[in-house]
Amino acid sequence: MARRTRVLGFSVPPALAQEYERLAKREGRSKSELFREMIAAYKARRAEEEFFRLQRRMARRARAKGIFTERQVERLVFQHR
Repeated sequence: MARRTRVLGFSVPPALAQEYERLAKREGRSKSELFREMIAAYKARRAEEEFFRLQRRMARRARAKGIFTERQVERLVFQHR
């Protein structure tokens, strides 16, 4: 039967490794579980940053077309459905 996990190896400074181990112990999590949680949090943060970047870009476009409120946006969306 194939393994459902993969072992990774990477290097970090000793102080960071100690902090990571202390954090896992304090949280009562395995280092693997903490790593998975860190990756999930990183991905969520990046997705949120991308959402806000797109929101700012589209807000600039909307203002250039004279659209200033959410109500105006909703009206346009429903007009074109």
